[in-house]
Amino acid sequence: RQNNAKRSTSRWGELVFACPAYSYVLTVNERGAHCEHCFSRRDGLFKCGKCKQAFYCNVDCQRGDWPMHKLECSAMCAYGENWCPSETVRLVARIIMRQRTTTERTPSERLLLLREFEAHLDKLDSEKEEMNQADIAALHHFYSRHIIDLPDDQALAELFAQVNCNGFTIEDEELSHLGSAVFPDVALMNHSCSPNVIVTYKGTVAEVRAVQEINPGEEIFNSYIDLLYPTEDRNERLLDSYFFTCQCKECTTKSKDKAKMEIRKKLSSPPEPEEIRSMVRYAKNVIEEFRRAKHYKNILSNNLFLLFMCELSQEKMGAIFADTNVYMLHMMYQAMGVCLYMQDWDGAMSYGEKIVQPYSVHYPAYSLNVASMYLKLGRLYLGLERKTQGIKALKKALAIMEVAHGKDHHYVAEVKREIEEQK
Repeated sequence: RQNNAKRSTSRWGELVFACPAYSYVLTVNERGAHCEHCFSRRDGLFKCGKCKQAFYCNVDCQRGDWPMHKLECSAMCAYGENWCPSETVRLVARIIMRQRTTTERTPSERLLLLREFEAHLDKLDSEKEEMNQADIAALHHFYSRHIIDLPDDQALAELFAQVNCNGFTIEDEELSHLGSAVFPDVALMNHSCSPNVIVTYKGTVAEVRAVQEINPGEEIFNSYIDLLYPTEDRNERLLDSYFFTCQCKECTTKSKDKAKMEIRKKLSSPPEPEEIRSMVRYAKNVIEEFRRAKHYKNILSNNLFLLFMCELSQEKMGAIFADTNVYMLHMMYQAMGVCLYMQDWDGAMSYGEKIVQPYSVHYPAYSLNVASMYLKLGRLYLGLERKTQGIKALKKALAIMEVAHGKDHHYVAEVKREIEEQK
């Protein structure tokens, strides 16, 4: 995924380029709320008459999606509740079908062909190789009756590795997961921890907008990862997922690391470096445990357990870390998510109020993470009849969204409408 891409001068919020998805899939959890074909969010979607699990805006969307949906429609009817391929497996199945029916370069491959994606097969550790093999087995299990002559396992291993290294998660304005996709030309951009563009989505089209002034001949840089964390942590994540270490200015200067690793003031004595390292290891272990726990079904008892984990970790880390420390913020964010799921609006608001200002400091300008936090808070305030605070938070979200999403995006129109309704 390390390649070069150069464009002309662009200013904040300007669309640098757009790229339709080569292939995409709506996440199972959003069925019924979003159109399977265009990803529109609306009420009154109608369902596929056969499987009754795919939903569409209209007949045109249903027809448009049929070449991909037919892969799953009969199988979902046959397997019933046992139909459970992962999102990655579903996406790879669609890519295989697209490759078979498309012989010419697609609009999403103006610069980079999907088959030219880096796979890094030689760099996969045993755990990733096992996951790859499990995905291949699932693809055979769920699709062998519907895709004649599947590629051999070596070709499939390469395709899964390409998708894992170059795939994108489509998210809504609050950064909720909507689906997965591949955008070849977007994958061409290199990474920086101080990116000059941001990728957002309009349906199933990726839009790349400038968040810094980009002069002629300058390379455009996207961010592949969550930029909240300190340099060492970011590079661990990049090495694990993309097999390189970042050498951007932010990584070489480590200018934000001190603020991101803020220690609690008024301690009787400053913590030793090993104490801090030990607490970071603890935080990373908790984050990993939390990630695994979230794979279980979202039942109430599980969410209570996750909330307990968040509160316990905050109490332990709080003995050394300030509330603005990024590992404390991570657990607060997870706790806020659990509170939202459990409809504990006051609890969610309390966490959001602690998070939003440090986020504004730690993240780059025009960060979607900051915008989504102001958006969540604004909607919570309005729901709790705190109108003035709600409007103020929504306006802060809007200022970022107009740059990141563009002023004509339907998410921007929705937020403007929410503000107008309060007048």
